[in-house]
Amino acid sequence: MEGLFTLPHLPVLFSSGWFVLLTVMICVVIALENRDPTKTISWLLVLTLLPGLGVVLYLLFGENLRKRHWHKTRTAVQAFWDSPEMQSVRQKEQAEQLREAMIMDADYFDLADRPIMRLVLSSGTAPILVGNEVAIYTEGEGKFAQLLEDMKQAKDHIHLEYFIIKDSEIGRKIREVLIQKAQEGVKVRVLFDDIGSWRLYLKPSFLRGLRKAGCETASYLKVRFPFIHQSFNYRNHRKLCVIDGRIGYVGGINIGDEYLHKDPKFGFWRDTHLRLTGPSVYMLQLVFLTDWFIATGEQPLAQQYFPPLEPKKGRSVIQIAVSGADSPQETIYQAYFYAIAQARESIYIQTPYFVPDEGLMTALKTAVLAGVDVQIMFPAIADHLCVHYASLSYLEEVLALGAKVHFYKDGFIHSKVVLVDGEMASVGTANMDIRSFMINSEINAFIYDDETVAKLYQIFADDLAHCETVSYEAFRCKSFRQRAKESFCRLFSPLL
Repeated sequence: MEGLFTLPHLPVLFSSGWFVLLTVMICVVIALENRDPTKTISWLLVLTLLPGLGVVLYLLFGENLRKRHWHKTRTAVQAFWDSPEMQSVRQKEQAEQLREAMIMDADYFDLADRPIMRLVLSSGTAPILVGNEVAIYTEGEGKFAQLLEDMKQAKDHIHLEYFIIKDSEIGRKIREVLIQKAQEGVKVRVLFDDIGSWRLYLKPSFLRGLRKAGCETASYLKVRFPFIHQSFNYRNHRKLCVIDGRIGYVGGINIGDEYLHKDPKFGFWRDTHLRLTGPSVYMLQLVFLTDWFIATGEQPLAQQYFPPLEPKKGRSVIQIAVSGADSPQETIYQAYFYAIAQARESIYIQTPYFVPDEGLMTALKTAVLAGVDVQIMFPAIADHLCVHYASLSYLEEVLALGAKVHFYKDGFIHSKVVLVDGEMASVGTANMDIRSFMINSEINAFIYDDETVAKLYQIFADDLAHCETVSYEAFRCKSFRQRAKESFCRLFSPLL
């Protein structure tokens, strides 16, 4: 079917007979794939309500490529895990490594018995790593200032991976440092999503300058018109950086001036990003190198990418979880579902989009009814209208049962944070929506130490000063037009 969707074939494709046949074939394929019924019905609805266009949308967004991509990458993943550089974090040696190399007291060893840790460990290649230092950034200025300083101090390599890289003021500052370091002999690799960073193709000088200086650049799942592939829908939403295998960054901040509060539409851009040191950086490195393989076919495994672990400086306990078309499991979704279903005291969520599937929605509503303190912080303004309207309909449901919903008013909140029972925190790139859980490639840090989790709870409390907490009575007083918008967008929420 892939070969049909090129410009020369479109007249044939949309001739009446072929169109009807193709539509019937797609409906049969959708039914036989045993998808979630809501997704199946949504696609059938699209094909019915949008004849012609619905076929195009399915060819672009409908095919499940998870198995195909995982088959392609598992060889590379296995090579990484079998390499001598990864011995200290190999899953099959987890218990012994934690006891002998990392865990120095009984308090930390008890953490290994938490079911959420075992779930993330068995669902993905996510060892429990102790001895990390964590710095939390709540906006772009502090994060970029430290990132630039760390890159300037790089001695061996800089690995940069972002969903969005813009030829912007901050983008040019980063490019300048990367060029300087490449000229000094530092190995520089820059990986960006081909759709998320489409603006780079409008100003080719940005990438050309990097390559001329010796930096390697690559795009993830390249899309080229008129040849459109189904991978168009499967994007790399990760934002991470690894410097010398010792310093890592992960979180919600892309490379663009809006993250420095310079977009007049959004104003202050509230986000959450982490700077990590310690063994968790090994996992960020593994993720980058695996994504680099997907994009280029290269396997740049080298000793210097996994330097010997320094003596334990921090006390943070972290698992790095990934999910997406390149992963065998929906690890982040599974971890969220389990943590929410097992919560006893509190669930605090910060997300720019709130489009959960039926399972996660049921878990949240059950938690509310069980007396768990469920609070959701959500932006008052929208950056994607359809997703925003759909989110409002889901928020109304949990609000009706007794959850607290806070609308962030001081700009735009893009933070992706989940806090449960004062014991677990998740910070990363995954939004609270179906796209992040089921489609995009994402990366989250799951954090379990009391100190870091307490800091994130305090940040949530501080953010409340910039929010309006809405009552159910006030929220449900909507015009017919507004309610119609929300209902219509929700109808297609499984596909957003």
